[in-house]
Amino acid sequence: MARLAPADVARVGVAGLRTRPLRVVLSALGIAIGIAAMVAVVGIATSSRADLDRQLARLGTNLLRAGPGQSLFGEASHLPTEAESMVRRIGPVTSVTATGRVTGAKVYRHDRMPAGETGSIAVLAARTDLLGTVGATVARGTWLNNATDKYPAVVLGSKAAARLGMGTPGGQVWLGGQWFTVVGILNPVPLAPELDAAALVGWPVAKSALGFDGYATTVYTRTRDDAVTDVRDVLAATANPEHPNEVQVSRPSDALAARQAVGTALNGLLLGLGAVALLVGGVGVANTMVISVLERRAEIGLRRSLGATRGQVRLQFLVESLLLAALGGVGGVLVGIAVTASYAAYQHWPAVVPVWASTGGVGATVVIGAVAGLYPAWRAARLSPTEALSS
Repeated sequence: MARLAPADVARVGVAGLRTRPLRVVLSALGIAIGIAAMVAVVGIATSSRADLDRQLARLGTNLLRAGPGQSLFGEASHLPTEAESMVRRIGPVTSVTATGRVTGAKVYRHDRMPAGETGSIAVLAARTDLLGTVGATVARGTWLNNATDKYPAVVLGSKAAARLGMGTPGGQVWLGGQWFTVVGILNPVPLAPELDAAALVGWPVAKSALGFDGYATTVYTRTRDDAVTDVRDVLAATANPEHPNEVQVSRPSDALAARQAVGTALNGLLLGLGAVALLVGGVGVANTMVISVLERRAEIGLRRSLGATRGQVRLQFLVESLLLAALGGVGGVLVGIAVTASYAAYQHWPAVVPVWASTGGVGATVVIGAVAGLYPAWRAARLSPTEALSS
């Protein structure tokens, strides 16, 4: 009995698919949708994680934040006025700065605004070295310096500027019952988002003109990368030695990581939906192959009568199923990569698709094709030449 070479087997399988192109396309589409969904979800999640890693590498994960909490009786507490200088004495600390909330001071676009329309903008007294410690940058204008922090000058966070309708520096806002000149506008600050919706004034002018009590409400601390955990453990006791339990210490980069974890959970759900679509595509392949066997009984009988063995017939239909699934898998991987690249470009992320996702997608389709083609191939091989030709 003549043996079929691998090239001949592939040629026979391709010929079986070419006779019904529309059905092949529709069946492969089910596989492609599932694979594209899985590759796109993994690719987008990986690209988002790469962007987060890039942000953290640029901003640093060594920023700690300390602020007042509550006393044992539930009353609001405050940090000592010496908190910054005491924290600065910690060995691994490289820089310390602070902001203080100016209670009672509101900021408006002009002095005729209704009192309730504050835009939820906080007024904060800020140290002149704030930007370098928190990783903030000025979008337009300039930051406060040792000259302007004594006078009615204000720097707006990105959201605060939008709410006040201040696109460029140079204008004035009504702040705390007097006019302040806007000298700068900040870019968004990922590690200190509370600054985005704030109006920042100098520490001296806040005390002299706005009734600021001088207590820092947030102390920002940069440490050496290898000592972040150690500094975090002693930061509360150092900032407020008498009442360390009344100090809240956080690491802003942990919030970014938590946001990424939430995205990962959502990606798991989407991967499940992709797997369901993949299963539906596999059922479609199996259905296509069963119908193909029923429609090609005469062909099967003719091949058997010309000497084809049961194994060769079985192999023919199994190869057709594998090719059909592989067609959908490769198409799905290409679509998934295209979706990932497009979305990453839209979000200004680095486009990253793990190799295991692409190869795993194609591998999954091969498994699906094999499983989906087993029964149709077995059924085709069972047909005897006389039974097939007489039907």
